[in-house]
Amino acid sequence: MDRAARRDRRRQRWLRRAEQARDAFGLVFVLVIATYVLTSLLTNRDWGAVALTVATSATSVVALTSSHAKPRLVRLAIRLAGLTILLAAISAISGGHLALDLASVVQITLLAIAMTAVLGRIVSTSEVSSRTILGALSVYAALGLLFTYLYGTIDRLQPGPFFEGVAHPSGSDILFFSYTTLTTTGYGNLVPGGQPGRMVTGLEMMLGQIFLVTLVAGLVSLWRPGEALRRRREQRAAGDRA
Repeated sequence: MDRAARRDRRRQRWLRRAEQARDAFGLVFVLVIATYVLTSLLTNRDWGAVALTVATSATSVVALTSSHAKPRLVRLAIRLAGLTILLAAISAISGGHLALDLASVVQITLLAIAMTAVLGRIVSTSEVSSRTILGALSVYAALGLLFTYLYGTIDRLQPGPFFEGVAHPSGSDILFFSYTTLTTTGYGNLVPGGQPGRMVTGLEMMLGQIFLVTLVAGLVSLWRPGEALRRRREQRAAGDRA
């Protein structure tokens, strides 16, 4: 009987560890920041676009896995990620833009679905921990990437320039503009030249402020550092006494 109880305790410990490994929002946050750095350094064309597609795809797949998404959805995400990488490679080899535009659309959709899954996992959690905070920060940081890719797609598709007075903006210009818009810093050195850029910019401003004020601030106010560790110690002590 005592041996069976020890096996049961070991099984419960492994289950808790597996559950914690799935909530790997720290890894998601690192991947989002890594994608941000690559987007700052590389151009979204040729083989640079392939590298950015790989980084974004990895971020989306890991985010879905960490959010306890259904295995069917994760498998679909892996297939779509492979498709976007293939399309970006075709664009790099052929020099055309159509394959890269299609890859960007799929990439934006995939990252949006992944971050929605992370957000759903955060909202439904019963306990606010450091993992929860990292998940919320991952979604917030990923919003800047999502709008960066969206602005880049608009810039390639619309006939006129995206920014006033900037005929050929670089990827780092668009990334910088996206995050200054998300945080409502608004330096004013880059300004959308017309629609739909201005409409999408206003949407990013609203989403950035709403997200910070409602979700991140609310989670931080509920966070009790050390509470989960104290509870685990109490459970371990109770198990040892039993």
